[in-house]
Amino acid sequence: MNFTIGKEVFSKALGRIQGIVEKRNTIPVLSNVLLEGGDGELHLTATDLEVGMRSSYPANIRKKGKITVSAKKLYEIIKELPDREINFTAKENCWIEVNCGKAQFNVVGLAAEEFPHFPQPEEGNFLQISSVLCKEMIEKTFFAVSHDEGKYNLNGIFVQAIDDNRTLRMVATDGHRLSMINKPIESPVSEELSKGVILPRKGLLELKKLAEEGETDLALGFMDNTAVVKKDQTVIIMRLVDGEFPDYERVVPKNNEQEAFIPVDPFLHALRRMIILSSEKSRGVKMLLKQGLLEVSSSNPELGDAREELDMDYQGPELSIGFNARYLLDILQVQSDEKVRMVLKDNLSPGLFLSEKDDGFLAVVMPMRL
Repeated sequence: MNFTIGKEVFSKALGRIQGIVEKRNTIPVLSNVLLEGGDGELHLTATDLEVGMRSSYPANIRKKGKITVSAKKLYEIIKELPDREINFTAKENCWIEVNCGKAQFNVVGLAAEEFPHFPQPEEGNFLQISSVLCKEMIEKTFFAVSHDEGKYNLNGIFVQAIDDNRTLRMVATDGHRLSMINKPIESPVSEELSKGVILPRKGLLELKKLAEEGETDLALGFMDNTAVVKKDQTVIIMRLVDGEFPDYERVVPKNNEQEAFIPVDPFLHALRRMIILSSEKSRGVKMLLKQGLLEVSSSNPELGDAREELDMDYQGPELSIGFNARYLLDILQVQSDEKVRMVLKDNLSPGLFLSEKDDGFLAVVMPMRL
């Protein structure tokens, strides 16, 4: 195989797959990228058997063929080359020669036959979803995904079409907090999406990156227990999380009546200051609600204590409650409104957090005893 390609295009192409290739090196070929040249296009494929990506880029293919090479090493080489055309040649015994200007590299590769098969998605029932919408939905739920590998059914976001398939819902929870967002959709919906699926954490990160690249719509479909996402010349496949997502609707408080509207920016910075003197383990902060006033405080016997007052819109009775400050910061950092709506019942019940203008987003946080 022999081809020439612009440095910027090749560098960007290799950069996109770095998050997918297998880092643990249990199967050597999974840390490689498959390069296939043919019909004026270079195809790059990477997979860790859970998440895979295949993209196509314009290139001058002088001789067709395919080879695999270390994705990390090739990216590091290409990134440091001068901004000129790169000549890539696959030689005998799976060696690869890379030339750019006066620089020459010879790199050991692996036979393309060792690379896992990348399934070709069938033309099925794909949901068309705006990239901007997809990015927002992931951002507003991803922070609540569990990192506990033992709770494998919480290691992703639950995605479901509801309201007679007119609304797309995403939900994530780690057992201590929950985030959920609903957005209207128009496209026809597959059977899998009507039932609900769990998209894995790693696949969601790649989906978010893809959504951030231009405003072309994404197409989401399913086949053989995998989700397929298509956008322009890129296809991502990810194995669905096999498990039952918990009955999250039971967690969302229905009887919270004490409502406060808190300015997001001052609240965010106050929490960042309070967390400095909070317990290293729990990151707990105490919130005392009075009419028109919120008092936030933290204390740590080994470090000291801190207290700050904020103006807010609240007319209910005096109420004191404790929360993990990190959980509140995660919620505030994804808010686009000027105020966040906090709805409480008492100091032992979960707190409900909503955006001021009700854009379909809500978060639930379990209280702490402080």
